[in-house]
This record gives sequence, C-alpha cells and structure tokens, in this order.
Amino acid sequence: MEAISQRYDVVVAGGGPAGATAATLLAQHGHRVLLAERAKRPRFKVGESLMPATWWVFERLGVLDRMRESAFPAKHSVQFFTPSGRTTAPFYFHEFDPHESSQTWQVRRSEFDRMLLDNAAEHGVDVLFGTRLREVLFEGERAVGVELEPAGGGRREVASRVVVDATGQSAFLARRLGLVETEPCLRNASLFTHYAGARRDEGIDAGATLILHTGDRRAWFWFIPLPDDVVSVGVVGPVDYLVRGREGDPRTVFEQELERCPPLGERLAGARRVMPVKAIRDFSYKSRRLAGDGWVLAGDAFGFIDPIYSTGVFLALKSGEMAADAIHDALAADDPSAARLGRFEPELRAGMEALRKLVYAFYDPEFSFSEFLGRHPDCRRQLVSMLVGNVYRDPIDGVLAALDGWTAERAEAAAAEG
Repeated sequence: MEAISQRYDVVVAGGGPAGATAATLLAQHGHRVLLAERAKRPRFKVGESLMPATWWVFERLGVLDRMRESAFPAKHSVQFFTPSGRTTAPFYFHEFDPHESSQTWQVRRSEFDRMLLDNAAEHGVDVLFGTRLREVLFEGERAVGVELEPAGGGRREVASRVVVDATGQSAFLARRLGLVETEPCLRNASLFTHYAGARRDEGIDAGATLILHTGDRRAWFWFIPLPDDVVSVGVVGPVDYLVRGREGDPRTVFEQELERCPPLGERLAGARRVMPVKAIRDFSYKSRRLAGDGWVLAGDAFGFIDPIYSTGVFLALKSGEMAADAIHDALAADDPSAARLGRFEPELRAGMEALRKLVYAFYDPEFSFSEFLGRHPDCRRQLVSMLVGNVYRDPIDGVLAALDGWTAERAEAAAAEG
C-alpha cells in the first residue's frame, strides 16, 4: 500500500451534486480539498428534473451562467393528472414569486454532473476519477482520512481533517456503521427509459414535469422533457407489485403499465424508444446520524426520499452547501467534532420531513391536490413554495398543519368504518 503522501483539509468521497457542491464551496473558502469519484466519467442517471430552489446554490457555486447557456429545457411548472386522465391546473412556480429563481431546468445528469465537477476543479479541488473509496480511516472514534483504490490499481491512504461521505445511495459510512433506516411504507421500484419524438406542450409548458397515475392508481409515471427532442419517462410503484409480483422483463412490465395510462400513451404515440427500459429500486431511507468526529454525510449518503417531487438533486445540493459551511466553521475553530460538523442536522431533517409529508399525501389513495386546495385555498401559496423546494426559505407551517389535519380526518374516517 502506498504510504500517506498527501494531506488535505477535506476529502470528499463521491462526485455527484452533493460532493461537488461541498468540495467547491470549501475550496472557495481556501481549504485544500480532494474529491474522489468512483466512475471514470459522469454517467447516465435518473433524477433529471430539478427543483427551482436549486437556483440559490447554483448562485453560490457560480454556475448560473452555464445553466442559462445550456441546452437544458426551462422548467416553469409541474402538472398532475388524475387516474381518470383529467389534468389539474399547472402549479406555476412564479405564481407567488416572479424572481428568476422560480424557474429551473430539466437536465441530462451526465452533462450536469460533469459541469459541477469541472466547476469544482476550476475552483482548485483535486478531482480524481476512477477512484474507489475502500475505507474511512479512524483513530479511535475520529475519522482521520481514507483509503482509496486508484484507477490503475493498488491502494493509497490520504490523511484529512474531515471526511465527507457523498457516495450516494451506496451510503458507504451509514451502512458500515449500521445507521440506515428504511421507510417501510415507501418501498418502491422504478422502470424508466427515454423516447424521441413524443408530443410536448408548447410555450411556458414545454419543459413542465408531468405526473400521471395509471387508471387503477397502483403506479404513476413521470414525463420529463430533455434536450434534443428526448423525454425521460418512468413508472414508479410498490416493488412487490411492479417487480416481484409480475412476470416478464422490465420492458414488458413497463409496456403493461403504459397501457393503463392512456393520457401518456397519447403523448408517446408515434415516438420511438431510444434507450432500453431499466429498473432500479427507489427505497426511501435515512441515517440515524448525520455526522461524527471528523466525518459528515451529504446527499443520498444521508437519506433518500421518493422521487415524486424531484427532491433528490435539490437535497443533495442543499446538504452539500450546509455541510461545507459547517466544515469551514469547524476547521476555522480547529474543532471537527460531531457537534460542530452536524450542527445543521435539525434544519436539514426538518426540511426533509416536510417534503416527506407531501410524499405520503401523494400516495394516499384519497388525496388529490384539487380537493385539498378546495378545502384549504389559503394553503396554495405555501404548497407551491414546497413544490419549488423553498422548505428552508419560506414559512410552510400552515400547509403542514393542513396536511396533518387531512391525515387525522382520514384516520378518523377509517376508524369509524371499522
């Protein structure tokens, strides 16, 4: 094994949005940062749809001009379809705030992730591709570095004052330390592909995310416009229904579900599939701890929420930003303790729990946005704010209380029927 030859203030494991954000912001503060990414180059990933609240992190990273100049379609709204195929009024993000941050983009993740990593390198981050994290090194309870496996083979130990685990859903440290808790009611799977030539809406709605239920409401589809006349289309449903309970390969099951969603079938009539149908599990989970002495988790390495509201990249960027600020302050105080590194855990969890409530409402078979807003018209502003992702910027107590009330009413009705 190669001896420790370099020492860094921070080593970041993982080159997705969380890792790239944390690394870039720490480098902006003048810290020496190494980022190790397992892949040889940014790869295809689902999670193409962004939330508008990512704008504020993009501003800090200095990538807004690149986003504006990109070919990524502008996203101004999200629109939900009922199981019967009826459309609801689009939720326009600018409805209550005309600021530029009320618009976002639909991205190709390989291009988007590469942009963030190039930006990190331009800010002075040492970026290594094809480099696998083998171990986080500890002295007692404190993380003091990492053991890496470079692309050419062998082993390399690197010392650091802080280790950031941004390894995505592999959640390296949380799983090693036995901290992962799976959401028992959100054990879903996704089947997804890309089409060329699908029918899109026009004007301001051309880049909208569409959410469509199947007629029996056992699954739902996303429809996300991408560059070059391509759309990302995926179906999400309980893993026991969509995978374990079905015969046939992913393509067969996908096509069976598509037949149950006529409004989507109409949009795809005449389109051609340009990517094989792929399958992934979307189990929601979270870690019981965010940080320890000398280490901190960011992005999916800390937790993952069902993809219905496109929260993944937003929470990755936001947690990476929060982690960077906490690490900078901890290093300035020469105190990379769990208490200092994890100081943002209550705030991060509160936002995630708010979004999780909205996810559970979506999966309630009796819930509909139109009926909910019919009962609570005063909640529309806060509901749109949540769909924007402003759970860390705007007050949302009113809509959360109304969602709790809805849940309580459903429980009382179910008890009365029983």
